[in-house]
Formats: sequence, structure tokens, C-alpha cells
Amino acid sequence: MEAGSFGNESGVLECTASHETLTSTGEVQKKSIHRNASLVLGRNENNEIVMKVQLGNKLLKYHIKQLVLHKKFARDGKATIRLADHKVQFMLSNCPPHRLMLFLKTLSTKHECLKKKGFVSDRKRLLPETNRVFQEISPLTIGDLKKGNSPASKAAEAALFTPKGKALVKRKRAGDDEKENPGIAKLQKKRKFLSPTQKPLLQMAALTKEQLKVLDLIKSGNNIFFTGSAGTGKSFLLKKIIGALPPQHTVATASTGVAACHIGGTTLHAFAGIGSGTAALQQCVELASRPAVAQQWRKCHHLIIDEISMVDGEFFDKLEVIARIVKKNDKPFGGIQLILCGDFLQLPPVSKDNKKRKFCFQSKAWRKCVEVNFELTEVKRQSDQKFIQILQNVRFGRCYENIVEILTNTANHTIDKDGILATRLCTHKEDVNITNQLQLDKLKGSSRTYEATDSHPELSKVINNLSPVPEKLVLKVGTQVMLTKNLDVSRGLVNGSRGVITSFEAGDFGLPIVNFICGAKNEVIKPERWTFKAGGGAYINRRQLPLKLAWAISIHKSQGMTLDCVEISLSRVFEFGQAYVALSRARSLQGLRIIDFEKSCVRANPDVLRFYREISALEKRPVQTNLFN
Repeated sequence: MEAGSFGNESGVLECTASHETLTSTGEVQKKSIHRNASLVLGRNENNEIVMKVQLGNKLLKYHIKQLVLHKKFARDGKATIRLADHKVQFMLSNCPPHRLMLFLKTLSTKHECLKKKGFVSDRKRLLPETNRVFQEISPLTIGDLKKGNSPASKAAEAALFTPKGKALVKRKRAGDDEKENPGIAKLQKKRKFLSPTQKPLLQMAALTKEQLKVLDLIKSGNNIFFTGSAGTGKSFLLKKIIGALPPQHTVATASTGVAACHIGGTTLHAFAGIGSGTAALQQCVELASRPAVAQQWRKCHHLIIDEISMVDGEFFDKLEVIARIVKKNDKPFGGIQLILCGDFLQLPPVSKDNKKRKFCFQSKAWRKCVEVNFELTEVKRQSDQKFIQILQNVRFGRCYENIVEILTNTANHTIDKDGILATRLCTHKEDVNITNQLQLDKLKGSSRTYEATDSHPELSKVINNLSPVPEKLVLKVGTQVMLTKNLDVSRGLVNGSRGVITSFEAGDFGLPIVNFICGAKNEVIKPERWTFKAGGGAYINRRQLPLKLAWAISIHKSQGMTLDCVEISLSRVFEFGQAYVALSRARSLQGLRIIDFEKSCVRANPDVLRFYREISALEKRPVQTNLFN
């Protein structure tokens, strides 16, 4: 492998392809669709770039000279490659998005390098050759990127080779690292210049060894449950997994609307099409057998379920039976690959009768389907090792005297800064609503109301369940707010960033101006769009300011967030793991204030502890086997 390469998968792509021959004016003359096409980039004896395309039993080869790429929908796994001199184009779909972006980047960069070097003449190409060769193209290198891109793009591309991705870089001699591998600070500045095709490359390079192992297991077809404490990058990894699988056959779901929004998916109940799932099995099967719902099930080859800890075991068992019946496949879960993520030591399943509540790992379906259990251990949210150790102990229900003392003393922390007050985490949503409304009413001055624009107003209830932003947002100067979307990661403007409204732009519909605790000042917050998957596979969206009131939020709604300054009230904790979820939202011990800490609020479910001990004992077994046999 060349120094600084991305890996040898960059020139290989498997997808659905429409092969179209064109007239001299560019009109489609003939068209054929191939669901299992493969494209491989290589070089011939003249060092030209050659694309080898396998369409069923037909093998086609094209040397690349006049290349046009349409990659606007690459994030959705779609693109078009047009070879004008060959009068042919390939319309690609159902491509794993990250693989597609890497393939297109490799093709365009290598082609640009060759253009600068000069193409082989037609006369030389027609000369008889004794050895016709085809060698798979080498991975992208820093040299390729420097030759093939504009100065701004070259600087941004070089940021891909950071210390986080140092395994990809062959070190040379002292001093070279600084030239070839910009530091983290420089990387943060350059991230905003990355194009949509460049960002996935940076993100893939940032995966830890543990995360890469999980990704490899999934690519190998294993049914897997991966877990880890809060802040180990489970949701981040899920997004990479979604990008590595074919979109038309992959369904990303979560047990709650908030979690589904984080990964760009839908709720598990919406996908299943069986309502609450509390009806008798036969009735649930009939609901899932409706044409539109059954089509979803039949198209699904890979089912992702985030926050699996909140899915009831009885519901999971019903889904397993339904999958086999609707897909007419007797394999476990109808042959669907299961990718399950969550932490059973956090929030448990929601149930009216907690005595009858069953965790997913206690279900028959789990023992039948889940082949690999994997625990992520590298914490990325917090950097303070002392705080990390406290959280790990609390996660397992351990609260030693020194931990009690440290957490009790946080009540004295002064964590308000520049008019930005700590967000209070509450156990009950009623407390959240009351607190936010009371604090808003206390503020003097006129209010501004911002109404969301929904693509399907008749589905506002569905959108409200999935959306992280409200249908109506009322703001005043002095309002404590929280970002609900990543706006600029390099500047710290991310989901969960805290700020305060300092003013509004002029006019009746002037946008709010916010100062953030991360240091960003006078930020004009513009409306953003969220897209959600509804039942039947339809897409719906909401356009609204990416803000929510932040005097208080519920522990439940805080899952997945990282908060800079947080105040916690644990006096009304009523669930196992609830205290841990609240504490683990804080970025640091210095940014945490607990106003009523009691040792008794730290609890872990005994059944879950037993399950995690089994995982630890069984993780060393070979994969591809059922760990519960």
C-alpha cells in the first residue's frame, strides 16, 4: 500500500447500474438495468485509467478520457458516470454512500492527474501490444490529491491524514509529519472547506480500531449487538455503518423519535407497521401483511435498531415471527441482518407494567438471532480520566464514598458563563415544560414567534415525534437556548451547544442572534431543514430554527447529547440507569452541578449486570457463532 493511502477498496464498487448508450447529441439510444453490477478501476499497459464494468455475463472495458460525473445525490447512493467519447453513461443506484463517494473521488482525482500529465495518443493506443494488462488502480495518496486538486481543496484533503488516522500514513523522517499531517487545530479550521465527497473520507479515517472491527463484522454479514458506555461513539459509528450499506435494502430505525432523528432514520414501530405492537400476534401479522408495509419488510436486508435497550422483549419476539412470515423465509428474522446498538445499563424499555417488562436480550428472538456481542470501551465524549472512572462505576451501580464526596461537592460549582446558565436535567417532562415556560415569562421585552414549515402539515404529530425542534418556537432577548443540529463542528457549534439570545435582526421576522459558550459570538441562526422517514418509506421534512429552550430538558431527551454546562436534579430518579444517563451528558466534571445528590439514586439492574458479565466472558469466542448456545 502506498504511503498515505485510503485502502484498496477505493476503486471497487458494487451496485445497481443502468447502462445507457447515447447518440452523438447525448440522447439515450438504448438502456439496460443490472441489479448486481460491479465496477473496478484499473490501469492498462499505457498507464491509462480503465474502468471495467461487469453487467451479468457481459464484461465491458473503457479507457477514461472524456469524463463527466454527476454526484449531487451521492449521499443517497446515486450518481451518474458519463464517458462522452465512448457515447455511454452509467446511472448508479443502491450504492453504499461512503463507498460511492470514495470511488468517485478516486476516479475524478486520478483522471485529473492523468489530464495534467497528458493522455496517450489514439495512434499509440491502436498499436499491437504483446501483453494486454489490467492492474487494479492504486489507492489515493497525498501526492494524488496535491496534483489533482485546487490549492484550497489540496489543503483540506491533506487534513484527512491526521494523528487519528496515523495508521494510514507511513512516517518518513523528523519534520515531515508537520508538513504532511496537519495538527488537530489546523484540521479543525480546514474541516469546513471539505466537500460532501471529502467529509466521509475524513470521518472514516477517524474511526477507532474497535469501531473498525464492528464495521468489518457487519460487512461480513454478522448479526451483531454492539454496546458501550455513553460517549463511546455508538451513534457516530451507526452513521458510518449506514453509509457502508446499500440504501435500498437498509432500514435505519430507533426505539424513539429523538434517536431516530440522530441517525437519519425512522422509529422501529413506524417501520414495523404494527402500531404499538400490543395486539395479538395474528393481528400484528395481518397489519404487517398490508401491501405497503409488506413491501418495506421484503426490501429490507439490513435492519438497524438504535437504543435497543428501550425496545421491549415481547415486541422484539413478535417482530422476529412477523419477519419470517412476511418475507416467507424460515431463517431467524426472515434472513434480515440485524445491527443492534444501545446500552442496557441506560434507560430500560417503556412499559405500563414494569413487573412484566422484558429486556430484548431476555427474548427468544435474541438468543436465536444475535451472533456477536461487542462492547466499545474507548470514551470520546469526556477526556478527564477521573470523570470517566466515576461514570464507569456509576454505570455499573457502584458508588463508593470518594465518588459520593466528589459528586456531592459539585453542588458548589459555578458553571454559568457570560450570561449562559446551566441547563437543568429533569426526570419528568412535565417539570421541563413548567421550568422553561416560567423562565421565559420572567424575561422582559417582546417575544418573537417562529413557526415551522412542514412538508406535510397533516402529519404534524408524526413530525413532532421525530423532530428535535418544536412546531412553534417563542424567543426573547435573554432566552437560554440549545443548538439541535451540527452547524460548524470546527467552531464547536454542534448539537447540544449552549447559548443565549442577545438580540434579533431588524424587522418583524428578524432572525435571533446568539452568543455560545464555545466562544462563538453574535451568531445569526438561520432556519435549517430536517428530513425524516415516515411509514411506507415516504420522506417528510420540517424547516425551523435549530434551537430549543434550554433552561431545562428531560433526561430522556438528552440521550446522545453532550452538554457544556449542566445542572442535575436527581431527587426524583425512578429508573435503573437514569442517574448515569444524566451524569454522562456532561462534557466535564467542572461543567457539572448536582444539587441534591444521594447515593441511593445510583442503581443498575441486576439482570443487565448479569448479561454484561456474560458478554465479557463470551467476547473471546469466535464470531459467526451464536454466543448463547
